[in-house]
Amino acid sequence: MQPKNQDFLNTISGALVVDKPTGMTSHDVVQAIRMGTGLKRVGHTGTLDPRASGVLVILLGPAVRLSEYVSASDKRYQAIIRLGATTDTYDADGRFTRETSSPINVTEEQFNTALQKYVGEIEQTPPPYSAVKVQGRRAYDMARKGEEVDLAPRKINVYHLEVLEWAPPEVVVDVHCSSGTYVRSLAHDVGNDLGYGAYLTGLRRTKSGRFSLRDAVPLKKLREAFVTGNWYQHVIPAAEALDMPMVELTSEQVDAVKHGHRIPAPEGTEATREGLIRAVSMEGELVALMFLDEATNELQPKKVFLQ
Repeated sequence: MQPKNQDFLNTISGALVVDKPTGMTSHDVVQAIRMGTGLKRVGHTGTLDPRASGVLVILLGPAVRLSEYVSASDKRYQAIIRLGATTDTYDADGRFTRETSSPINVTEEQFNTALQKYVGEIEQTPPPYSAVKVQGRRAYDMARKGEEVDLAPRKINVYHLEVLEWAPPEVVVDVHCSSGTYVRSLAHDVGNDLGYGAYLTGLRRTKSGRFSLRDAVPLKKLREAFVTGNWYQHVIPAAEALDMPMVELTSEQVDAVKHGHRIPAPEGTEATREGLIRAVSMEGELVALMFLDEATNELQPKKVFLQ
């Protein structure tokens, strides 16, 4: 059994990719991992509703500083959408606000035509029951108190939508989208466009950034590993937690970056849309996140991890 001594815990910096079960909040999962590992610095990277399951990336130790970058990565879901009604939460947990008594006369082709209107850069209004803040207050807190919630639409990117299973009144859809997308809103909007209403009855996140369900460990298995003490074998190094291009640094470059100095960018260096690159030592440790200055072809340290 691996001892939970402080020296060992201080060496942990990386990610646990959890297959979150339904019925738990993302915070519940964080608490379970905090208790099981003995680590104080634990955080998730993108909330999954209690009804949703699937890939939830949990950052450990100093790697929690990567949260804003891991959270911003693209997501993929399998969504179950039910036609014929709407709810105030846009999912099956809510109160019905409209129900259609007439038969749902929609073909798969008509549904797909309505669905494809939402591919691309679009403006989407979050559900009233969401964690979006309105003047410092969570929208769901306001909605639960019966207050009117006026949320502004925001730009998101939907890269791909595909009908996987057509079994009306339920439809299973593959959704590949940017961070910040509400699949509940997508279901609600498509249902309104078709004139019958719709709401989300199931959601499974199949991918978050570079991690898919193949990388995810069921929480039950992790809990067993906490007992046996070998949970650390499931930790993915911090350098591998980011879905962005990488450069490998020499020991001299590592020293320069640690002191905040720029270094020349290798020929053909590519970065993310935001100009970011992960810099890794020859030993595989995450040294820093770097910004590619295309004007000078240099890499500027943005967030340094090795001291």
